[in-house]
Amino acid sequence: MQTVFSTVLPDVPQAAGIWLALLAVAAIVVAALIVRPDRFRSVVGDRISEAAMPSNLELAEEARERARYAQEIGVAASRAAATAERRRAEWLAAQEEVEEAWQAYEAAEKDVRRLAAAAALPLPRTVRTPAEYADRERWLHRAALDAHGRDEITARQLDDILAHRGWDPRRHPVEQELLLRRLVRDNLRARHQAAREREQAVWQAAELAATAARSLRDEAYAATCPAPEPQSPLSIVDFAATEAARELPSAGRSADITRELPPVARGRAVVQAY
Repeated sequence: MQTVFSTVLPDVPQAAGIWLALLAVAAIVVAALIVRPDRFRSVVGDRISEAAMPSNLELAEEARERARYAQEIGVAASRAAATAERRRAEWLAAQEEVEEAWQAYEAAEKDVRRLAAAAALPLPRTVRTPAEYADRERWLHRAALDAHGRDEITARQLDDILAHRGWDPRRHPVEQELLLRRLVRDNLRARHQAAREREQAVWQAAELAATAARSLRDEAYAATCPAPEPQSPLSIVDFAATEAARELPSAGRSADITRELPPVARGRAVVQAY
């Protein structure tokens, strides 16, 4: 009866020969890599690079995707530019509104100063009769209606004046006009402050829109540029092989010098080397 060893042992020399052949091929490849690294890189590196490069179909698909992305980014950049222009126009209009409000406030302030100086003088004495009080009341109502017509006072403030809430129609017209112009000045000052706040908000919106437009424009330009060529996968291997080949002679000389030293000095040299 045949045993397992009698079946396997005849194939051992053939297997040993195969392993020896493989070891010989590996040794030849390593020797060629050390002795002629340039030839190895030129032959093997080119084949690996060709295998790593994408195919024509993949390149065409990538080109179509890049063109579609560039078109979408271009449309978004155009819309962002239009939005930025609209925000800028709104900001310019807000600036004009602030300037107009300031000019109106300055004019009202001048009127208040002029009337304050006039009110400081002695007022003309008049006979205080019901007819005089009626004239003063009519003058106050007419002045308030004119101020409301010029949009200098609000409808609520006009109602307060006409209903005599906080207003005394028996005062002299000079005093009434001074109080009315102070009210107008305060309203214009508040209007100017509100216009400034709106202008700041519109300016921030315009800045954000301009930044977004610039970012999308740069992205659209980058999308239309050709893609960079892929780096060779052997660049790191080449660098490591070159450095290893450069250090081999020095390592060999160091080993020879270490072997020639006495045992104690040899140990110190090994310690210093590490």
